[in-house]
Amino acid sequence: EEIAREAPDCVVLDLMLPGLDGMEVCRRLKRREETGRIPVIMLTAKSEVPDVVAGLELGADDYVTKPFSPRVLAARVRTILRRTGEAAAAGEGAPVRVHGIVIDPERRTVTVDGKSADLSASEFSILELLARNAGRVFSRSRIIDAVRGKDYPVTERSVDVQILGIRKKLGAKEGLIRTVRGVGYGMEEE
Repeated sequence: EEIAREAPDCVVLDLMLPGLDGMEVCRRLKRREETGRIPVIMLTAKSEVPDVVAGLELGADDYVTKPFSPRVLAARVRTILRRTGEAAAAGEGAPVRVHGIVIDPERRTVTVDGKSADLSASEFSILELLARNAGRVFSRSRIIDAVRGKDYPVTERSVDVQILGIRKKLGAKEGLIRTVRGVGYGMEEE
């Protein structure tokens, strides 16, 4: 209710809330057009890998486990605010159109030849990165850095899983995402 009244620059969200759990709050925020772009940092005692992955796949921009250092949390908030500020200044809110694919960051939607494609938050971010930079090749670590920030605790192989998911959802256009063996991934230039 508070976020609906006055949209914050960033949300630090505990998962163990009374009544409505933090996962559902995040899901609702990311689903709504007016709140979908607000960065969310999940703050929780749940530190198991499946919990972290679930939170990030739901759309959280970062995941901090308890106990935590307030200085580290403040640094992560500053990093996210810097990244979102840089994206806005670079005009990264404008839709990307390439090969009949339209990626709209403001609405968090993807259409392929006019048909909606339902991507996870991570898949969306990776596809947007590759589409905005069609023709360039990114290493797995550069993809992680661009999408999640430097020193994010995730394996490079998780990028392979995300790319596989993106390709499936692109259907006949899956070949536009190319693998450069020993290097990483890129999208074909138009």
